Amino acid sequence: MKINIINTLVIGFALFSMFFGAGNIIFPPYLGLEAGPQWFLGFICYYMADIGLAVVAIFALIRNEGEISNITDKIGRIPGKVLLSVIVLCIGPFIAIPRTGASVHEMLVMPLTDGISPIVTSFVFFFIVLILTIKEAAVVDILGKFLTPFLFLGLIALIICGIVSPVGEISAAPKIDNIVPAGVLAGYQTMDVLAAMIFGIIIVQSVISKGYTQPKAKYRAVRNASLVAAFGLLVVYCGLTYLGATASSLYSLDINRSSLIISITEILMGKAGVIILGIVVTLACLTTAVALVSASSNYFRTLSGGKLNYKLLAVITCLFSAVIGNFGIDQIVMLAEPILSLVYPGALTLIVMSLFPNIVSAFTLRGAVLGALIGSLLEILQSYELLVLPFVSKMPLYSIGFGWCVFAIAGGIAGTLIRRIAAAR
Repeated sequence: MKINIINTLVIGFALFSMFFGAGNIIFPPYLGLEAGPQWFLGFICYYMADIGLAVVAIFALIRNEGEISNITDKIGRIPGKVLLSVIVLCIGPFIAIPRTGASVHEMLVMPLTDGISPIVTSFVFFFIVLILTIKEAAVVDILGKFLTPFLFLGLIALIICGIVSPVGEISAAPKIDNIVPAGVLAGYQTMDVLAAMIFGIIIVQSVISKGYTQPKAKYRAVRNASLVAAFGLLVVYCGLTYLGATASSLYSLDINRSSLIISITEILMGKAGVIILGIVVTLACLTTAVALVSASSNYFRTLSGGKLNYKLLAVITCLFSAVIGNFGIDQIVMLAEPILSLVYPGALTLIVMSLFPNIVSAFTLRGAVLGALIGSLLEILQSYELLVLPFVSKMPLYSIGFGWCVFAIAGGIAGTLIRRIAAAR
């Protein structure tokens, strides 16, 4: 079956809108601020750790019949459910959902007035989210369809303004020593790779519904749509990282992430630009939060076998998210860093090895995932000086945040040997 260009663009834009959340706006500029003259290197690392790996996750889903359980169950039914539950909690009430509430306060309420407490903003925002989630109002779909193009075009306009008339000079030297791990960690913070395991199911189903049912046609359709989404995100992320770099001579790293993009917008487009950005980001956060609350509640209802009520789960999720959202974006990012640094290596190892379902044995895969988790845990303990083991910092790729790969390889080899020994008996 020939791939229709219109279908490719429609699916590609849908995938773009799923990945392009309001939270993603704040990470590239701050990375550019950190990297200064090395902003492009930081952007490449961020982009590959974010969208590059997210696309790999989608292809892993295709290779496993579009079912996420076919991937997570490879490490065992119970461990698979535990890993998937942790992923849902990360893209749900622990990190991603609270960050939407914090973004609304810092990017809309604070620029307009300092007299409103984040507690008020958070609980009002999540009350609205709860109503829309329970009622499943059509307004969310309407906002989602028209909001993304508006947000995209607005950011393109901001980027063009920043290129034509930069806010300042790019600093002579980076503000941090390790650009590569900073870019990778920023990519982790978007959580697009984890979300791709959920979004990918929707994309695969959309491709099938348009008639691409044969494996090769389905693969090509998803590939082409992924390239459309990836190109759009490349343009936006690269531009936002550059804008941050042009502000590197004006601001120190003490400025928080939301204040940086607000300041850049005000310099380039005035107070009106800041207000428009705040309104659009708020609407984007609203649609994102509703989708994530709904997805999280549905997941845990299914996990409980229907014993937990959907509406009750939605209430609990919104209340918990409202409390965490009061910490602010930067505090949520700090809290999320060790969690994501632990979850990502195991999830990435599982995703990559799931691309080869007919080659990689269950023993090899489980050993590799276990090794990745052990390696990432040791790296986290090392970075926080809770357990310092000299050999950990001497591992290849440790300096760029990928020392856990050695543990994953060793775990995979151990799993293969165990399988051969078991087969020989």
